[in-house]
Amino acid sequence: MTTPNGTPERTIGQLVADATHDVSTIVRSEIALAKAEVTADAKKAGAGAGMLAGAAFVGVLGLIFLFHTVVAVIDIWLPEWAGYLITTALLFVIAGILALIGRAQLKKMRGKPEQTIRNAEQTIDALKGNGH
Repeated sequence: MTTPNGTPERTIGQLVADATHDVSTIVRSEIALAKAEVTADAKKAGAGAGMLAGAAFVGVLGLIFLFHTVVAVIDIWLPEWAGYLITTALLFVIAGILALIGRAQLKKMRGKPEQTIRNAEQTIDALKGNGH
């Protein structure tokens, strides 16, 4: 068969092949776009992480000086060794509290991405035609 302008009509196979090619091109283009966006974001994330690491380092130095200041203040009333002992004990108590809080947070973890698994199962069911 031919079309009104004289060109032969395309077969179903040709149409399916073209549609498959078009879908493939769209998917490849979307993947390329996602890669470009992720690369740009990764560079920003790297720079931001570096700045946060620098801030954390300076913050730790500040804490060291703060603890020496606490020792100096305690040294007004007690011997220097007592100031260091009290400050060290305080730091261990804080570390213990943080460890307990962290442990409690880790116990709340479910261990697997349940929502993602449900979504994947729904997608598979939809593709198989087993919609719920």
